Amino acid sequence: MSDLSTKEQGNVRIALRVLRLRCEGWEPLARALRCEPDTLGKVMRGARAVTERLTFRVAKLADVSVDELLVGGFLPPGTCPHCGKRVSDFGDEPTIVEG
Repeated sequence: MSDLSTKEQGNVRIALRVLRLRCEGWEPLARALRCEPDTLGKVMRGARAVTERLTFRVAKLADVSVDELLVGGFLPPGTCPHCGKRVSDFGDEPTIVEG
């Protein structure tokens, strides 16, 4: 159970995706957050709520305030909220346009 809203938990999960890239994987990220990789996996799948403790640890690792993290202010402009990559990371990959 968490006191965080669904939106706030989603914003923490987005930050976790970005931090996964910075830490070069889920296991190094779990170590940096002092949690089990399995626990982090459950949080990311939505099988476990984002706790306040994890939120504070994510904010500290990301070097942002908890408030900024919870409202989604952590995500740098031009960053995909699904994969955590910046638009510039895709380079010359073709863009698929559905029409």
